[in-house]
Amino acid sequence: MQGWPSGPGEGSAAGAVPGGPGWRRRPRPVPSRPVGGGRQRGGGGGGGAAAGATADAAELPLAMGGGCRARAPPAAGLRLLLAHAVLLCAAGSAAGTGSVNPCCYFPCQNQGVCVRVGLRGYECDCTRTGYYGVNCTSPELWTRLHNLLKPSPAFYHFILTHFKWFWDIINSTFIRDTLMRLVLTVRANLIPSPPTFNSDYGYISWEAYANVSYYTRVLPPVPANCPTPMGTKGKLQLPDPQLLAERFLLRQKFEADPRGTNMMFAFFAQHFTHQFFKTSGKMGRGFTKALGHGVDLGHLYGDNLQRQHQLRLFRDGKLKFQVVDGEVYPPMVTEAPVHMVYPSRVPQEQQLAMGQEVFGLLPGLCVYATLWLREHNRVCDLLKRDHPTWSDEQLFQTARLILIGETIKIVIEDYVQHLSGYYLSLKFDPELLFGSQFQYRNRIAVEFNQLYHWHGLMPDSFIIQGQEYSYKQFLYNTSMLMDYGVEALVESFSKQVAGRIGGGQTINANVLHVAVGVIQESRQLRLQPFNEYRKRFGMKPYKSFQELTGEEEKAAELEELYGDIDALEFYPGLLLEKPQPNGIFGESMVEIGAPFSLKGLFGNPICSPEYWKPSTFGGATGFEIVKTASLEKLVCLNVKKCPYVAFQVPAAAEHGSPRAAGSSTEL
Repeated sequence: MQGWPSGPGEGSAAGAVPGGPGWRRRPRPVPSRPVGGGRQRGGGGGGGAAAGATADAAELPLAMGGGCRARAPPAAGLRLLLAHAVLLCAAGSAAGTGSVNPCCYFPCQNQGVCVRVGLRGYECDCTRTGYYGVNCTSPELWTRLHNLLKPSPAFYHFILTHFKWFWDIINSTFIRDTLMRLVLTVRANLIPSPPTFNSDYGYISWEAYANVSYYTRVLPPVPANCPTPMGTKGKLQLPDPQLLAERFLLRQKFEADPRGTNMMFAFFAQHFTHQFFKTSGKMGRGFTKALGHGVDLGHLYGDNLQRQHQLRLFRDGKLKFQVVDGEVYPPMVTEAPVHMVYPSRVPQEQQLAMGQEVFGLLPGLCVYATLWLREHNRVCDLLKRDHPTWSDEQLFQTARLILIGETIKIVIEDYVQHLSGYYLSLKFDPELLFGSQFQYRNRIAVEFNQLYHWHGLMPDSFIIQGQEYSYKQFLYNTSMLMDYGVEALVESFSKQVAGRIGGGQTINANVLHVAVGVIQESRQLRLQPFNEYRKRFGMKPYKSFQELTGEEEKAAELEELYGDIDALEFYPGLLLEKPQPNGIFGESMVEIGAPFSLKGLFGNPICSPEYWKPSTFGGATGFEIVKTASLEKLVCLNVKKCPYVAFQVPAAAEHGSPRAAGSSTEL
């Protein structure tokens, strides 16, 4: 897939750009001329598809034709308005010939689906949106009442992060289960299931449903050949990604997360998500190698059967390992010959073999790989004790299910709990959803992958037992794992504070290139503008860059680069949004990220009524391991001496973050 063209006029509709190939003036179309034949489907109680959009529809200014003339502005400060007017004239000129897809204007609101009809027409399918009308903008009675009573994200975030005495009472009653069920259903219902679109199919298709090699998408790509890269708003050319990153994302001064998030959390986030974020470079940016699309522990066991077999001991269900100074560590690649990514400077005797090929990059990832390896083999010993007749295969497979359950439990009750900052105690209990409609299937979305690039967490250097290491000294330093040992590294990572993610200028120079790559990828995939995603997830679109950032100077520069708040890209919008009060990032990261997270966790097969029972996990012992799992137990049951371990630094745990485990949000 090609990225957005850099030259003015390239990639837009043929004849749409003045001075472009084949451009010429055309007569203005008659404003009252019907578009789409004057039909209307659905409406009424069903809120069905609405057709018959006309050229003078409010949301779709297609009536502008080649008769537009630009006049000299009265002041130089109006150049931006002039450029916008010229762009609209150009778009209208192309529209007069039917060459501009009307869906480029994103006319369909409230999750209505835009379908092009004829050369100039479109229909908005409003089915089951709760709205009707040409552009799905007229609310039905129930929708009107719901919107009137629905609190804003800022309001319920405030309630959930204040009044600790109140939440202490709630957490000890049945109301906790009721609220948790509500959170799960409301959040998960925002994610389409079955999946709808992918990067090659911006419409419902069997391919988008059945081909799991694709990441799915919540919103279809920006239609091809729109007047601008972001549809019809903004400039003909997006800002240079490198310039954008250096000006707005590059860290000038380290800013610690205000709630004390630590490096133990940062490395957990990287380790956990790399089981389902595995973009396939060979196939293209919209494809994935992680075909399990969720928590399957492919980062521990490998993402294919051959890799899994190379990592297995084939005795008592265990994985291969090596023992150094009486401690268990991952084997070397000479003993488990899997493909790993190491630079040539790392000698073979220091190349550890792990389930994910990139985990040799950071000692923090090696720590988690070691802990889960030890946990797997520990669980196998317990299963072997209870089931001496079981084969190696059954021991292995059952241990894997137990570790999947442990992972989900830790993610919800430790990781997401910390991230949310809520005083409401989150609960991993699949039975909460057994009485409701819920699909136990998940598909990882491109938008979730983009959103989860949280490199602002990374510090400027790494502190291990008082010794400072630069990035050059830290990266691919696998010997550090055995030189210090797991206990020392866990304690050091738990005591070093991580950086803030949101607000801009939070990414260390050593990892800035990753952010540049994310922006480039989003353009190749033609992600819709940031404001379209805010609307899709129930938030009001920002009206200005000032409202987004809360900073006049930054807002003015963004206005100069993008030209329109409705042309701001998805990933920059997430990182530049002003953080929530005392939070690690802004409202949009929460409201968009939480539904993906909760649907992916509770949509796992082990959470289904068919799987969630003791026999799945080898009996009462295995089931209890899952239901009582925690970060602390994962560490302390697999080391000789239990260190300080948490997802926030000790000072924050002692002095006041919600639940001694809070930061801005993922719920």
